[in-house]
Amino acid sequence: MLKGILEGCILKVISEKEVYGYELATKLHESGFSTVSEGSIYPLLIRMNKEKLIEGTLKKSTAGPNRKYYRLTEKGQKELSQFIINWNILKCGVDKLLKEEEQ
Repeated sequence: MLKGILEGCILKVISEKEVYGYELATKLHESGFSTVSEGSIYPLLIRMNKEKLIEGTLKKSTAGPNRKYYRLTEKGQKELSQFIINWNILKCGVDKLLKEEEQ
């Protein structure tokens, strides 16, 4: 389940601006995904690129080698929209169950 959630969150971060892998990992960590390693993010980026959800472009870096920056494709935007719908449905159901548990 975390994999699907992580993919949706990656799409959301990329939808806000082009990012490179390490920058993406940092944003995810800042958002509370502290247990997600860079080693699990890069394979997802490769797969999402193959599925044409994102596109990567190499750009020069002022601090070392070129970096691959990722941006959302139209297909990726549609996937993100569907993720948000599915997440809200799942979240409501879980919240309802947890609220019932508190009573």
